[in-house]
Amino acid sequence: MTSTGDSPQSGSWTSLASHRAWLDGEGDRLLSFAEGAGSGSAPGFGWLDDDGRPDPTQSPQLWITARMTHVFALASLRGRPGAGPLVDRGLAALTGPFRDPEHGGWFSSLTAKGAPAATDKSAYDHAFVVLAAASATAAGRPGAAELLQEALDVVEEHFWRDDEGRSVESWDRTWTELEPYRGANSNMHTVEAFLTAAAVTGDDRWLTRATSIVELLVHTAAKDNGWRLPEHFDPEWRSLPDYNADRKNDKFRPYGSTPGHWLEWSRLLLHLEAARGADAPEWLLDDARSLFGAAVEVGWAPDGESGFVYTLDWSDRPVVASRLHWVLTEAIGAAAALVQRTGEPEYERWYRTFWDEAAARFLDRDRGSWVHELPVGDADAVWSGKPDVYHAYQATLLPQLPLAPVLPAALRQTLGDG
Repeated sequence: MTSTGDSPQSGSWTSLASHRAWLDGEGDRLLSFAEGAGSGSAPGFGWLDDDGRPDPTQSPQLWITARMTHVFALASLRGRPGAGPLVDRGLAALTGPFRDPEHGGWFSSLTAKGAPAATDKSAYDHAFVVLAAASATAAGRPGAAELLQEALDVVEEHFWRDDEGRSVESWDRTWTELEPYRGANSNMHTVEAFLTAAAVTGDDRWLTRATSIVELLVHTAAKDNGWRLPEHFDPEWRSLPDYNADRKNDKFRPYGSTPGHWLEWSRLLLHLEAARGADAPEWLLDDARSLFGAAVEVGWAPDGESGFVYTLDWSDRPVVASRLHWVLTEAIGAAAALVQRTGEPEYERWYRTFWDEAAARFLDRDRGSWVHELPVGDADAVWSGKPDVYHAYQATLLPQLPLAPVLPAALRQTLGDG
């Protein structure tokens, strides 16, 4: 079930040297934009505006600092000069002001001067701390391995539930009040973090736990709902289909279902299959195909315009029809993984279609990075500015790498150091 790293199709974009060179150029362009996130005086990395400057109206966010640390670690693994010190900047923020020295874990946001602004502790944020620390460990940055062990210990103690086979959502600062909500989004990024931690540490316990999450949320909940993945659950893991009906454009917990997440899960299932090798459940590939198929069937151009909508209701009607850049980047990654895993021309066609859409509407040649959102109708915007490049940068790397190990270890392997 493992992959060799090249598409079986000799003419595939994922194997053509010219396309890989183009992807490298896009990646370099994104990194040049992203470097502005480290130019401010606030800890870690700032929320970037449309021109790549830290937005002073946005407080430092843990998820942004962790994701950008991960990105610069990948860049360091690829040999980009100057990326290593940026990884160190992120690690300094994660081991410094973002870290709660009294109760453990990490604050979700800070003031510009580095004091805690929001002290809740979420699985979503902590998954990215694990991801950042694992990537920085793969890049050989000082202190990263210790941070990774600490982050895994916190996740083990406070978020992971053996009896549920999934992660809980969020706590107060002292770990005494648990939010009565369970979320698919945070668990999806926990799978990503566990896959990367397993690849970097060699501890297969994280693969077992990733499989448990996938089996319960994808192979059961999504499959039983026609592959329309439920996003929101109560503490007993009963679906909450009307959750946030009055906040339809929420950044992290929107009402309805999110086709972009179906695509993201599709790719992660293939990474999990490859990482587990002969021990992988046989249904992982079929489920990855089904999620991708549902996303392109009902999420792509349901209103007659090209592109994926942000959210759908439970009758497959667009709720927030705006086109968000991260959804397209995840479509690119999923299609590339399916091309590599199956060699089937259908996925090659979609891969080309998605990059054509990106080139036509999202790659911002004037101001840098990608346009993060194309509004449709009079809906309120979901995002402001261009906060980070995590999704877009990965879209330039994933088509060039083997399915397993996942990004940091795969880069090291590709460079002959793993």
